[in-house]
Amino acid sequence: MEQGYLIDTNVIIDNFGNKLPEKAKTPLYSIELIASVVTKIEVLGWINATKEQLQPPYDFMEIVSRLPISEAVVEKTIAIRQSKKIALGDAIIAATALVHDLVVISRNTSDFKSIQGLKVSDPYSL
Repeated sequence: MEQGYLIDTNVIIDNFGNKLPEKAKTPLYSIELIASVVTKIEVLGWINATKEQLQPPYDFMEIVSRLPISEAVVEKTIAIRQSKKIALGDAIIAATALVHDLVVISRNTSDFKSIQGLKVSDPYSL
């Protein structure tokens, strides 16, 4: 079975903010990307963004497969938060990746480094 990838919010924002290096964009557009529903909320919940600014991320989120917050993800999120100091969104993303055996693509590798069994790839290090 081919490895799956869960894209973190910061990578999508960096991509649409033209901050993601070109060498990182090619791999992102050559693999099937999956996002947590939390990522959709974070990406499209920008304050003071215009409709024009949000349209490309909206279009992107429509073509990316999205995973819901299942009961298994809820339970894994609780376990992560009980053992680590981590933001709720990051805990849900980590739990989603663990439950579905996905690699998290994120520039914030430090947010996830202490979560046992979680695989993380930094697009800036490609």
